[in-house]
Amino acid sequence: MTTGMDFDAVTLPAPRVDEAWARRVVRESFGIDAVAHQLGSNQDANFLIRTPDGRPVAVLKVSNPAFGAAEVTVQDDAADRIAASCPELRVAQVLRGDDGVAQRITVATPDGPAVARLIRFLDGGTLFDRGYLDPRSVARLGEVAAKVDLALADITDGNGLDRVLQWDLQYAVRTVATLGSSLPAARRAEIATAAARAWHLLAPLVPDLPVQVVHLDLTDDNTVLGADGLVDGVIDFSDLTRTWTVCELAIAISSILHHPGAEPASVLPAVRAYHSLRPLSEAEVMAIWPLVVLRAGVLVASGCHQVAVDGDNAYAETRLIREWRIAEQALSVPPEVMTAMIGDALGLGAIRGAAAAPVPDGVLLALPDAAVLDLSPQSSWLDGGAWENAEIPEVLAADLLAAGHRAVVTRFGEARLAGSGVLVHAQPATVATGIDLWTAGSEELRAPWDCEVSSDESGIVLLADGFELVAHGVVASATGAVGAGTVVATTVPSGRTRITAGLRAGGVPEGVAAQYARGWLATLADPAPLLGLPMTDAGDVGSAAESVLQQRERALAEVQEHYYREPPRIERGWRHFLITEEGRPLLDMINNIAVVGHSHPRLARTAERQLRLLNTNSRFNYEAIAEFSARLADLAPDPLDTVFLVNSGSEATDLAIRLALVATGRSDMVAMSEAYHGWTYASDAVSTSVADNPNALHTRPSWVHTVPAPNPYRGQHRGADATRYGPEAAAAIDELAASGQAPAGFIGEAYYGNAGGMPLPEGYLAAVYSAVRRHGGLTIADEIQVGYGRLGHWFWGFEQQGVVPDIIAVAKAVGNGVPVAAVITSRAVADKYRDAGYFFSSTGGSPLSSRIGLCVLDIIRDEDLQGNARTVGGHLKARLEALGQRHDIIGAVHGYGLYLGVELVRDRTTLEPASSETAAICDRMLDLGVVIQPTSDRMNVLKVKPPLCLDQAAADFFVDTLDRVLSEGW
Repeated sequence: MTTGMDFDAVTLPAPRVDEAWARRVVRESFGIDAVAHQLGSNQDANFLIRTPDGRPVAVLKVSNPAFGAAEVTVQDDAADRIAASCPELRVAQVLRGDDGVAQRITVATPDGPAVARLIRFLDGGTLFDRGYLDPRSVARLGEVAAKVDLALADITDGNGLDRVLQWDLQYAVRTVATLGSSLPAARRAEIATAAARAWHLLAPLVPDLPVQVVHLDLTDDNTVLGADGLVDGVIDFSDLTRTWTVCELAIAISSILHHPGAEPASVLPAVRAYHSLRPLSEAEVMAIWPLVVLRAGVLVASGCHQVAVDGDNAYAETRLIREWRIAEQALSVPPEVMTAMIGDALGLGAIRGAAAAPVPDGVLLALPDAAVLDLSPQSSWLDGGAWENAEIPEVLAADLLAAGHRAVVTRFGEARLAGSGVLVHAQPATVATGIDLWTAGSEELRAPWDCEVSSDESGIVLLADGFELVAHGVVASATGAVGAGTVVATTVPSGRTRITAGLRAGGVPEGVAAQYARGWLATLADPAPLLGLPMTDAGDVGSAAESVLQQRERALAEVQEHYYREPPRIERGWRHFLITEEGRPLLDMINNIAVVGHSHPRLARTAERQLRLLNTNSRFNYEAIAEFSARLADLAPDPLDTVFLVNSGSEATDLAIRLALVATGRSDMVAMSEAYHGWTYASDAVSTSVADNPNALHTRPSWVHTVPAPNPYRGQHRGADATRYGPEAAAAIDELAASGQAPAGFIGEAYYGNAGGMPLPEGYLAAVYSAVRRHGGLTIADEIQVGYGRLGHWFWGFEQQGVVPDIIAVAKAVGNGVPVAAVITSRAVADKYRDAGYFFSSTGGSPLSSRIGLCVLDIIRDEDLQGNARTVGGHLKARLEALGQRHDIIGAVHGYGLYLGVELVRDRTTLEPASSETAAICDRMLDLGVVIQPTSDRMNVLKVKPPLCLDQAAADFFVDTLDRVLSEGW
């Protein structure tokens, strides 16, 4: 027998019972003396039952009186079936006594007899309680939905299952119609229209949709989190019914859409995970998004109705806000577009009904010689920051027309950088859905085929056999039925005409975000052939980064790693932005190599000019190497007056170590723990960071001796006691010398970069340098990370300590990305190298490298980038420290200038590193447009070392983004 709701009189307020009532029922019916705490529910009453000392015992579930014992029994049987089939899942089963009998009774309530039972309590909290859901969390929800469906698939008994529920999407249109009067008047038509259109797409698929028993409410608030933070528990079987199997997935993914940062594309990991376990048919794929739209309509209609009939139900009122968020997201992308995206995500290719036919043969306007305007991220027309001008397409088109071209066209499906906004969290709508056309004079547009023409003030629409061709920005000259070749409009001289073609070309946005490009473009067609032009080969936006990554991993050594598990493809930089191939500018907060900013015009001109003149090895005599070496020597304090030029930081530290060994005739070196100095034999030997080399402490050669990391935040000595590190390190050096192993030298970062961007304790280098020199050794300052004014207050990091080293190793910033590095020392130490033979570096100090090095120094001086590091860095640090007052995960903010470290901890007392959280935060920041990475041996410090041209707006965007992530979740 079919049972369930009465659509003509649907009022299902939750049973009117309170905590005292629940406690009495539990005591009298189940013999448990406990405390009851009411839990939220739309139509049932749920209570968490705890012992007097607070230990959870069970959940008392009082079903709505509208549902009888048969329905409740089959729900409990389904829970048992899932638990048996999926032992890896925790399931809210009915508790049973020693005799195996379910603890389930019928009780009297003010609303009539209702079934009450004790259900297993699952700890861990629900997915609903999480803010932002990362792709792993979303995928797990889809995986659990598939497992539940597979476990329930063979239930054939219909007793208590064949019922009519308002949540069953078979009845969604009926539910929306019945409850729609409760919707706000301003949105009633919107929801009704969306539901009707979704049903129109769904109805032809119904005969092909598999039917089975499903949970029907496997949402974020009915799935419980395990110890790993991912779903492993299922609760609340009160909506169990027999319906289309795919409803389970559609309802599950709908619940994702209200979470912070979620949008339609966010659900794809869940669909992929579901499909991997229970493959979806083409009909089910086509049904998913229409069902999501229907679910959204049911949620808001039911939510508004529930609030109206059950005014005291605060739970329903709170949920309604999120249900409107689900509806807004579900309706934000046409179902055809989402269907194409889902099909693509599952590797199914073109999906029936979601792919446009090619443009029918015909000519709208023959322009075979039109100039093609390249607006992609790699276009030379966009150099020098020209892409930041929102009007640049019009400017470039006007220039080409002025140069004599009859017409200018853009490319369909191209990811455009032109006009892309900066410092925004949302992915910009960069992928072109049509073609832009500019003509020097007025040109006639002719109907390519027999068609129906309509027009309005913005342009014309041509319709033929369900195919639409839209031209905006033209002057219409015909309407109604016309034959092929009829003039239907004319272009406006020098004005922009926008041409779109496809199944539903009207109302299509001019650009779409890259993540939706495959879906939108699958429903559209390239209008180029209608202009006598070849089909556009703009590349597959969605797979560009993936294909480059595959090629990289196939050809490049695996150990030569890249940032991020799924790295964006970066093909352009500008100032403090990195720009993806999809045309999205990302704020670069880690690139201390590009000290003066990416693609600086002065550097580009310098490089081009020098390459036109000469680039050879450094053993020839040319002006640039002499001038650059003298400039570096002038920047170093006395007595450091002699320079070696090499190619990288690893080479620089390697050479510095060799100088110390040769100059002293000794073989031992002292280094700090948790430091990184390079990958060559010598620089790797003194690198003790286990983050860079997990075996660093075990593979270190016997000639390298370490002193403890002088970490004033989490080391052995903290705060004011950190001044003890220096004397203790000096004592260790004295002991080493007393044992007959007086060191050749000491190497250390002058500012503790690798450990998290923190200054060394006051007096540390003075004590260590004194001890080393006392025993005849040399001191090496590794300035590779912080040299060149990054600290704002000092050009060199060692200046903060008030010392002068014997040798400076500097790189990264020296060439702004061009391979050049330097070692600066005294003439006396440099001359000692002769004892070990001769030295030269083929390209170290080449004409190009030297000219670039000089240009970098000029820009730092002329643009006062050190001063900018001081002022913007000070503002940034102050804002980060203020952020730490509101987010306990921020344990400390280290550093000066634009070399900062944000240390993230799980507990401010124990300082337990929040390592996994830091990695997840970095991924979430990338989603929101910020490139940031972790550092330190614990990988729990956000390393903040952007180009020194960073401005205050960008610094604020970084802090605001971090605030959003820490508030919403990661």
